[in-house]
Amino acid sequence: MRDLHATWFWVAVLSTGLVGAWGLVLAVLKRPPGRAFAIGRGAAIGAALVQVGLGLLLLQQLESEFPTYQAPGFHVFYGVVIAITLSLAYVYRAAMAKRPALTYGLMLLFVMGLGLRANGFVN
Repeated sequence: MRDLHATWFWVAVLSTGLVGAWGLVLAVLKRPPGRAFAIGRGAAIGAALVQVGLGLLLLQQLESEFPTYQAPGFHVFYGVVIAITLSLAYVYRAAMAKRPALTYGLMLLFVMGLGLRANGFVN
């Protein structure tokens, strides 16, 4: 499980970073996002959610195998912030729909940064 969480980190960070940058380029060029961006956005958000879920499963597994296990505190904190960020994006999706390329682009780049920070606390 640890290897899967470590490998999926790259999928989540690269997808959120690439789609986030794509969103900003679309916003700067004042082009409508289109269906391809919506699919990419969904895939990037899905990858981030899978990463958070894998982290929760890994934490549960390690705590059941090693009762005295202490997870790196800030690593878990950043995972929680990612989950809250994605939850808030869902709640405010109607407001974000006014300028989807810009708002989702910035949000995905923020999530990418959080993932990079979280990774810094385990390596």
